[in-house]
Amino acid sequence: MRKFNIRKVLDGLTAVSAVASASSAAQQQQAGNRETEIQETLQSEHFQLCKTVRHGFPYQPSALAFDPVQKILAIGTQTGALRLFGRPGVECYCQHDSGAAVIQLQFLINEGALVSALADDTLHLWNLRQKRPAILHSLKFNRERITFCHLPFQSKWLYVGTERGNIHIVNVESFTLSGYVIMWNKAIELSSKSHPGPVVHISDNPMDEGKLLIGFESGTVVLWDLKSKKADYRYTHDEAIHSVAWHHEGKQFICSHSDGTLTIWNVKSPTKPFQTITPHGKQLKDGKKPEPCKPILKVEYKTTRAGEPFIILSGGLSYDTVGRRPCLTVMHGKSTAVLEMDYSIVDFLTLCETPYPNDFQEPYAVVVLLEKDLVLIDLAQNGYPIFENPYPLTIHESPVTCCEYFADCPVDLIPALYSVGARQKRQGYSKKEWPISGGNWGVITQSYSEIIITGHADGSIKFWDASAITLQVLYKLKTAKVFEKSRNKDDRPNTDIVDEDPYAIQIISWCPESRMLCIAGVSAHVIIYRFSKQEVTTEVIPMLEVRLLYEINDVETPDGEQVPPVPTPGTGSNPQSIVPQSHPSTSSSSSDGLRDNVPCLKVKNSPLKQSPGYQIELVIQLVWVSGEPPQQITSLAINSAYGLVVFGNCNGIAMVDYLQKTVLLNLGTIELYGSNDPYRREPRSPRKTRQPSGGILTVASCMCGLSNLYSESVKKLRTSYITGLCDINEGTVVPEDRCKSPTSGSGSPNNSDDEQKMNNFIEKVKTKSRKFSKMVTNDIAKMSRKLSLPTELKPDLDVKDNSFSRSRSSSVTSIDKESREAISALHFCETFTRKADTSPSPCLWVGTTLGTVLVVVLNLPPGGEQRLLQPVIVSPSGTILRLKGAILRMAFLDTTGSLVPPAHETWREHYEDKDEKAKKRRPVSVSPSSSQEISENQYAVICSEKQAKVISLPSQNCIYKQNITETSFVLRGDIVSLSNSICLACFCANGHIMTFSLPSLRPLLDVYYLPLTNMRIARTFCFTDNGQALYLVSPTEIQRLTYSQETCENLQEMLGELFTLVETPEAPNRGFFKGLFGGGAQSLDREELFGESASGKASRSLAQHIPGPGGIEGVKGAASGVVGELARARLALDERGQKLGELEEKTAAMLYSADSFSKHAHEMMLKYKDKKWYQF
Repeated sequence: MRKFNIRKVLDGLTAVSAVASASSAAQQQQAGNRETEIQETLQSEHFQLCKTVRHGFPYQPSALAFDPVQKILAIGTQTGALRLFGRPGVECYCQHDSGAAVIQLQFLINEGALVSALADDTLHLWNLRQKRPAILHSLKFNRERITFCHLPFQSKWLYVGTERGNIHIVNVESFTLSGYVIMWNKAIELSSKSHPGPVVHISDNPMDEGKLLIGFESGTVVLWDLKSKKADYRYTHDEAIHSVAWHHEGKQFICSHSDGTLTIWNVKSPTKPFQTITPHGKQLKDGKKPEPCKPILKVEYKTTRAGEPFIILSGGLSYDTVGRRPCLTVMHGKSTAVLEMDYSIVDFLTLCETPYPNDFQEPYAVVVLLEKDLVLIDLAQNGYPIFENPYPLTIHESPVTCCEYFADCPVDLIPALYSVGARQKRQGYSKKEWPISGGNWGVITQSYSEIIITGHADGSIKFWDASAITLQVLYKLKTAKVFEKSRNKDDRPNTDIVDEDPYAIQIISWCPESRMLCIAGVSAHVIIYRFSKQEVTTEVIPMLEVRLLYEINDVETPDGEQVPPVPTPGTGSNPQSIVPQSHPSTSSSSSDGLRDNVPCLKVKNSPLKQSPGYQIELVIQLVWVSGEPPQQITSLAINSAYGLVVFGNCNGIAMVDYLQKTVLLNLGTIELYGSNDPYRREPRSPRKTRQPSGGILTVASCMCGLSNLYSESVKKLRTSYITGLCDINEGTVVPEDRCKSPTSGSGSPNNSDDEQKMNNFIEKVKTKSRKFSKMVTNDIAKMSRKLSLPTELKPDLDVKDNSFSRSRSSSVTSIDKESREAISALHFCETFTRKADTSPSPCLWVGTTLGTVLVVVLNLPPGGEQRLLQPVIVSPSGTILRLKGAILRMAFLDTTGSLVPPAHETWREHYEDKDEKAKKRRPVSVSPSSSQEISENQYAVICSEKQAKVISLPSQNCIYKQNITETSFVLRGDIVSLSNSICLACFCANGHIMTFSLPSLRPLLDVYYLPLTNMRIARTFCFTDNGQALYLVSPTEIQRLTYSQETCENLQEMLGELFTLVETPEAPNRGFFKGLFGGGAQSLDREELFGESASGKASRSLAQHIPGPGGIEGVKGAASGVVGELARARLALDERGQKLGELEEKTAAMLYSADSFSKHAHEMMLKYKDKKWYQF
């Protein structure tokens, strides 16, 4: 009996049946025309979805720990994440299921295990001896809240302090509670009338394991004798305690307090501190106490064999240092160094040469965990330089606004980027090697290179080497360098269309083969870059200003300036009607005082020195039109073989020849249709007053029904750069003061009556739409974070494929509809542009948010010198294709089903001999179509928000169709290669990741992975070849995943190992005299004290034991795995211990017999001592 995989058809049985009937009809219709059937090799078994690695700085860190023997660093976060770092390239991410904040971490030093304490009062034991760490045991406290934990070196008993002031003891092997409890009322003075507060510190005396130092928040410190179960000494102080640290000899300890003081106590002098220090307090002349300072949150006391001890502390600055950055203070002898940090200090640890607390510590570095950074300070060098951080923790240096992912790049690309990026590195780092050096690298099974490009809010772009599940920054490009920066807000020109981050990157278009880079920024600017290994100085930055507006009935501008004429409908097919170059205008306002022909940013007019790497080829800016700001760019494409760049927004499309620095095309979206416009539209003039556009809906109008309001927010998902937006609900709320009618403002002086009527009409519409908008907002707010509902309420976009008739609300009509049709996808290619074509030719395919695909023909001049002299002729072809939902992605297949990549140039140095350059310049296409015969056809693959179609060319017949989703919408769709074949990969807003075969669009994978909970995911999610994908999982971290079965199988080998076999250093030598007179460290048999036989059983209601997936039950099921190895190692250790015990007993027996022999010998000697030889 055949089994059906329900997972593959989760998107509704009705959709499947509709697709089946439609596709079968289409297949019957095309049976006679279709070429030979393309053999598809991809099957469902080639796909499997799993997370691979997480890169970047742990978001919202809260805890820090270090294993000094294994040399592994652990960081816990407020969201329950656990990040482990070894040597560069060895990283691991784990997650607590509860998502509760990690409050403390404790390594079982050199045992491959870690204890985590969470804010929900649970303890977890992690097994680090496997590549993907797992929880072995958990312990949930029911009646008390955990505040502090301490695990002595080489001990299996964990001390757990609580908010009530009690201390419980946990056996980390079995994760069970001991019956031994230190109650707060036994620890403090009987005469004390107040509760001492939560436990903030626990540690044993370095020289006597039987003495436990307990610090309470109120200022009381108790030295508890574990054997006698009573307090030896009590130390009281007026100020609250934040932390405590021992001197390694166990005779002194130091406390940090809330008033910015440090108190040093002699163990046997509890009455008053031996010394009180205020590191940052102003010493008053008359001997009075220094002024109080901010709390010292943590202090560490580390000794050296050769010199003075180190006292290292965080906090404690004086209150008058307002605005000063957080500091770490290092006190060494008489010198005090104050090290300023960029962010708040979460925690710090001092790295020492020895793991033994009773030896000279010999500190060599301090690892400082900041709110948004990780810093390592070298204590051994003068000036305390920092180590150069080899981990990829600077992803969030400026908030990420977009990213792109490229697999299987040219082999020379990463070395080229690395060589130019190496010159950007800062100087002054410590010369020593990075001290966190544990673990081993995994086996590299991938032979191809991968590059991730991130665009940032400050206008910077970073290139990352992402090969073999690692991440390393290669090169950083600052795009804001080309613009003048205002020194303060007063100097700032009032032309910004965004209040903050005017240089933020929205879209990246990159050609890896030619290394041409094009970016679109939030201020409606486009910059084209060319890669060069030579340094140049650009005297004048090449610049174009483009006046891109939507206007039908009013070609002339109000001030009568000379503006490139806008073709009217019907003339677009004439090649000679193309707009000439837009000349930069010096005028800043029109005759009626409105801002006009002014770009949002000012390009520098001074010479610009450009280092090797990416250098500016051309800057293009959209300008203000009659007081109307330029709209943000929604799509972008560059082609190095054609020398063209094209971009579009909600107003229209512009194409630029970046070789000749001319504008070739400047059309409103409607003009692209010519006389074939299928929609009923009415004339419209540009608005005369500036519309605030600080939100997502930059083309916003409250004159839209729910479908427009919702769909527009969806269209802007990938282009919105707002980093603080976390909920889709916020994106759909349009404040009333931002709502402007597209035709509001002062009209033409000749039409005052019309203007009055229009204004009255607009007011009515605005009133209705505001009520409607509020109703929508309330509906969406009720469905918090559920994105499927608003899409179901989108009836006017649910069109029939044949008629494509849009139903319209009475308040919408067509006034706002045409401004909604933004350019959403652009693709250069060499294919058939019309049905009558007999051979492919260069063209541009344009997709819009109304689901229309239009084709523009490109007539390129010959190569070489002629390319720079003759114009490129651009003309609409008249070809129009339609889909349901906004167009997201387009690609082309040849007759064998292989992907036809766009034509490109191979990279060569730009600054070479011009004759040589002209000879070399030839467009290169690696596509099979370049050698196609005339009779061969192609297939266009088009993916929209709702469906995908495969269209045969040149016949333009739809041969396959797949409705991807009915109840949601596709956020990202990519045509990617996998296992020597290609497929369509989609990520939907309802959290599903789906793949479809090509060209037949068979569903191959449908997995519920991640619901769209914030804008960041939608803005950064992208697929690439070889089954790889990524998205920004938090503001500081990139999550990579794979949908390839082969990669999932190889992942275990590729991951690095955290735990390696390292011999524990020898214990410090006690010395002859200390051993003779008992001056060394005193050991303690904790088993005898805390075991069940001595202390009894703990109350069952106090804590609940929860076996983890890697616990004893896991050992039984996976005896051959790593956990099984642990069990066998434990058994071997037990056997070894048993044999050692037997050996000890035999040794004791031999000692006893030797002693008895000595005794008998002595007695014999006394008996016969005084006898003569003859008396025997």
